[in-house]
Amino acid sequence: MAAAARTLNISPSAIAQQLHALERELGATLIVRVGRTVRMTEQGGRILNQARQLLRDAAELRRIANDGEVGGELRLGACTTALVGMLPEILARVSGKFPQINVHIRSGNSAQLYAEVEAGNLDAAYVLEAPYLLPKTCDWTMLREELLIVLAPQRLAHRHPHDLLAHEPLIRYDRNQWGGLRAEEYLRKAGIQPHERFELNALNSIAVMVDRGLGVSLVPDWSPPWPEGLDLARLPLPEPCVGRRVGIVWSRATIRMGLLGVLLEESVAANGGAPQAPKRKLSR
Repeated sequence: MAAAARTLNISPSAIAQQLHALERELGATLIVRVGRTVRMTEQGGRILNQARQLLRDAAELRRIANDGEVGGELRLGACTTALVGMLPEILARVSGKFPQINVHIRSGNSAQLYAEVEAGNLDAAYVLEAPYLLPKTCDWTMLREELLIVLAPQRLAHRHPHDLLAHEPLIRYDRNQWGGLRAEEYLRKAGIQPHERFELNALNSIAVMVDRGLGVSLVPDWSPPWPEGLDLARLPLPEPCVGRRVGIVWSRATIRMGLLGVLLEESVAANGGAPQAPKRKLSR
């Protein structure tokens, strides 16, 4: 209560009066005192997300009324790959040019974030390309493709990548990950039956294990940061393959298309490209 009063620059008693007025209007108790603390009731918890949405919509109305000003709130999602290797540069560009844009970020895996965008809980998300067709309500643009490479200790850099995959222990990128599926497809097409040692979903951990001599791996050539102090060879594959594609998916139903246009333009520019028209997959 005291923190809310400081944020709004009013007295704690004024906060209490506003809460009591809201409770009378709604006909429900929203908070209760427990000792010297205050906690939310079940009824308060039920309306919390909707109350936050009302605040976001009010901010959007102000932006629409002042059409010349680029500002408002965006709700974004980001998978780990984008959150670490892509999003900081994009947000630096957006914040530098448009300081009135506020961004709320939710992390998660790509499958979860696609569902959140489709449900309208997120305006957009930085995700891996889905291995299925998207609904018509969503648009997608690729920002970067990370080709598959063989990751090996530097002392094995002279050997052929297929020889390494066939005869050295394999530290497999998790096949439940979409990037891991690409690696599995390549091994199958190349007719390589590896000797698996470990399977995990953390690329940085795979790099450390390879550096320690525990095996080799077939992984996307992901963007920095990488763990420091590693002595690794990153060997290109001799046969063509489809890499892991990272991009942005967004809901066509969002009322924040103006802000998303700014975000898309800066996202493409931050990844070395020029602004491009959105690419949408057919409905599933």
